Amino acid sequence: MAPSIHPAIDNSIKKGDASFKGGKLYCHCSSAKVEVTVSSNVAHNHACGCSKCWKPEGALFSVVGVVPVDAIKVTANGNKLKVIDSSAAIQRHACKECGVHLFGRIENDHPFKGLDFIHTELSDSKGWQEPQFAAFVSSVIEQGFLPSEINGVREKLKKEGLETYDVLSPGLMDLIATHTGQKNGKLPAKL
Repeated sequence: MAPSIHPAIDNSIKKGDASFKGGKLYCHCSSAKVEVTVSSNVAHNHACGCSKCWKPEGALFSVVGVVPVDAIKVTANGNKLKVIDSSAAIQRHACKECGVHLFGRIENDHPFKGLDFIHTELSDSKGWQEPQFAAFVSSVIEQGFLPSEINGVREKLKKEGLETYDVLSPGLMDLIATHTGQKNGKLPAKL
């Protein structure tokens, strides 16, 4: 049996709505759920195989996208949130009780500062941008997935229309390189 990539990918990807304006995210607690209101759709939504992102039970990958920091507002039970790893580039805010990551924020100087990372499957709203690509695919091996099986995972992702990368997509890598070039004075501050 093929491994579960992610529930949003395994049974064919559902196309999002370009005019979708956001919704609410909820942790998995049975009561007193943490609620985060998101006032925009995600961008760069993707399957991520890294070891840091929250994944649903049994899934090899998370599905994570970004929204502007000002599009995120904790609207219920924010006292239940804690930062998982304060030394990580992305400060993942998770529910202390159920462990679900509600959003990740970059606090230090980083090309993605100003963007928050969210998992749209935590929402009951429909219309979120569908996954666009798969990143850090080979990282699932570091987490115990057999290297001899990774080509099957890449084939499954490609069958669903997701290009696979062992870093981020070329567009996001270009943004990182642009930030670095601006920071070291090789590029103008405004392009």
